[in-house]
Formats: sequence, C-alpha cells, structure tokens
Amino acid sequence: MIRKWCVERDKQNWVTNYENYAEKILEKYKAPGAALGVAKDGEVVYERGVGHRNVEENLEVTKETIFGIASITKSFTGVAIMQLQEAGKLSVNDRAITYLPELKFNSKEHTEKVTVHHLLTHTAGLPPLPTLYHAMRRTMENDSSVSEKQLERLKEHDPIDNYDELMKFIGELEIDLLGEPGTQFSYSNDSYALLGAIIERVSGTPYDVYVTENILKPAGMDRSTFDIETVLKSDNVTTLYAKDNVGEKGVYASRAWWDSEAMCAGGFLRSTLADMLNYTEIFRNAGLVGKNRILTPESVKEMIHPHVQFQENKYYGYGLMITANFNGGTLVEHGGSLKGVSSNMGVIPEKGLASVVLINLAGVPAFKLMAASFNAALGFAPEKPVATYNDYEISIEQLKKYVGNFKSGEGVEMSVKIEDNQLHFENEGITYKMRPVGEHLFTIEMNEAETPIRFLFNEKNEMYGLFLGVRQILKEKVKDEVAK
Repeated sequence: MIRKWCVERDKQNWVTNYENYAEKILEKYKAPGAALGVAKDGEVVYERGVGHRNVEENLEVTKETIFGIASITKSFTGVAIMQLQEAGKLSVNDRAITYLPELKFNSKEHTEKVTVHHLLTHTAGLPPLPTLYHAMRRTMENDSSVSEKQLERLKEHDPIDNYDELMKFIGELEIDLLGEPGTQFSYSNDSYALLGAIIERVSGTPYDVYVTENILKPAGMDRSTFDIETVLKSDNVTTLYAKDNVGEKGVYASRAWWDSEAMCAGGFLRSTLADMLNYTEIFRNAGLVGKNRILTPESVKEMIHPHVQFQENKYYGYGLMITANFNGGTLVEHGGSLKGVSSNMGVIPEKGLASVVLINLAGVPAFKLMAASFNAALGFAPEKPVATYNDYEISIEQLKKYVGNFKSGEGVEMSVKIEDNQLHFENEGITYKMRPVGEHLFTIEMNEAETPIRFLFNEKNEMYGLFLGVRQILKEKVKDEVAK
C-alpha cells in the first residue's frame, strides 16, 4: 500500500526521502530510539521503529513500545473539557472560580475574570511559574540525572502532591501578571493543571480515570496509561535516556520517570505509536475513531480553531497548535518535552494525513521530524522549512535596547549581548547569532529551524521581556507594568 500510494500520489518514493532525513537527524542528536508513523485517511501507510528502546540490552522499538508523550497530554485535556461541555456540565466561557472557588492569581479582580477558555488558550495572564518542579519533586530528587542546581531548586519548597496544594502554592506566589485575561499568550503548564482539577470536580472522577474511560478506551488506546507502575511493569516500554552536556557520559540510560499527580493534565500520559495514530483520528475524522464518537464535529472545530496568535502563521486552539497555511492545508499539532521524552503528533485534515513521532531522549527536534514526514508525503523536500524570514535593517545603536538577562519561574535563564556589532543569544551555555527579521523580531538557528525571538515592550517603550517558542520570559529586575 505504501508503494502504491507513493507512485500514484507523489510520483516518488517519499518514504525513502523521509527515512534518509529522519535517520540523519536522529543520529545528529544521538537519539537512542524513535517510533515514527504516518497515516493516510485513517490507514497506517508508514510505521517504523528506529534504533533501540534499550541500547544496552539491544531491544528494538516497535509500534507497541510505550514512550512518554509529555505535553501532547494537553490535547487530551482539551478533549475532556469539550466532552464535559457537550454533556452540559460546563462551558468554556464559565469562570474558572465557578469550579475552583479557592483559586487565586495574586489579584482577586484578575482571578474573577479568568475563564476556562483562557486556561485552554494559555491567555490567563500567567507567566511561567515554578510549580512543575515542585510537583515532580518526589520523582526527581532520587534521580541521578538531576543536577546539583536542580536539586537545590527542588528544596526551595515542599512537594506539591495534589490540586489543593497546587492552588495554595499558586495563590501564595507574588506574580507579575502579564496582562488582562485574554490579552497575553504565554504557554502555561499551570493552566492545564488547573483544567485537570476542573475536570475532576465537574465529572466527579479523578482526571486520569476520566481520560482513560472516556478517551483512551473508546479510541482503542489499550496500552496508553497515566499509571507509572503499569508503565514500569510493561514488557515493552522504552528506557529513558539523558544527555550529559558537560561531563563524559554522553547519552546514558536514566531509568527514573518523572511524574506528578497535581500536573497530570499537563504532560504525564504515556503511549505508543499505534495508540497515538488511533488518537489522531479524532482530529482528522471530525471526532470519530472507528465507529466510536469521541467528540462531535462542532467540538473538534472549536478545538482546532485558531483562537490566539503567538507567531506569524502560528496559533493556539484548545490543547493544540495550528499552523494556518502548511503546504496548502491546516497543520494541527502538539509536541512534548520532558526528561527522556521528545514527541510530536500532527494532523492535516484537508489532506487526510496524520503523523506521530516518539523519541526516548529530550532535546531532539520531534516537530521537525513530524513536519518532514508531511513534507515528504506531499511531494516536498523533507527539510522544507515551515516558515521563512527576510532580513531587516537595524543600526548598531538600536541593538543596545535589546541587551539584558532574562529569567522565568520555570528556571530558564538566558541573556542577550552585543558582540562584534551583532546580537547574540545565550541559553544553557550555547550562544546563537541573532538575525534581525522585523521590528523587535530576530531569529536564531536552533533545533534544525529558524526560531523567532520577539522582544516585548511596554507603553513607555521599555523592553521588559522576550517571547521565545511559546513563552514570555521577563527581563530580570524589571518591575514595570507590561502592556495591557
């Protein structure tokens, strides 16, 4: 079937083109193992395990190998919210405090305005917060891959084990809110953790149980689970790997899986290539997986609607990212990154195409591999970029206003400096040259793509932060009110 579709549809062997590219990328990033799959009109036309789920024991990856999927979990949370809306148990326009009356975001007035829609679209006004670290503490503190710096950070607060402790922690933080609800986008794991709490309270069922019974089982995702003990007992589960960037270990096996009950809805589902290809059918087939209806077509349409823009041609729906024009179709996708996890799943509904990439090492460009599979299947070069940028003239004097140190509550620290009359961006010990491509907009070459960095300015024309990837990272020691 693969060969027939290639010859008749694309006039070339797209599988060979894609595999050559994928193998090159996986080797470059030293990925131990990966599961790659493509489906057309609901039928799997390509699936392959590359490398090993366990290198030391020479165990290969199969379509049934369990991987972490990290933040792809957020799309399941979006599906669950839409199911509850269909059942008349909530509305995305409801205020979050309707279901979480103890919720507090520094400002009572602000908190009262935040809706379920704002949480779904990362527009509640929350900057990146340190919550996730403390919510994973019990599984991180005994992990040998955790650095001394990370361990010290873990000790700054007691573990966050449940939704009550989560909301108490958030309520006690002194947060510099980014703006009125609905006006500022910044990716927020906390928002999705709170959605998990809403799902649990509205359904009367623990979040993981609700998703298992109402999404996983009807979608035929029999090997997908939130339960870490089930994962560890599986006879076909990947070993997680970590990378030593400063020592001599290189890429090494690190078996500890990070987990969190309080942040479960943001990134802790584990799944397989076969199961995830089933899951993509919800978004390709207007809510149907086989004969089982998971969502109505109207709910799917609402999930994949470009509710908020965060880059040129890039939007966020409900637990899904949308590229409005991708090779003549709409790319609906989400990725994930966590210790031992790089993942991405995507669908182009108009083309009937779906793709899944699962890798057992963080820091591998899974999105690029997914996009490459679509490019190849549609007759383009696998490496075809999703976005291109033109040069923009800027004076050396103007560059000075972008210099600064930046830090987020999630522990990310970065800086922008001028060297040899050019801006340079430094993150995790790596320095990137910055190319001006627009007003306050630069790009860097990172993870096999030209990645935009947009500087943020307030009403006084003072730079207060930058937007990288999907997050606003604020400039250190700046307390000015951000633009509303």
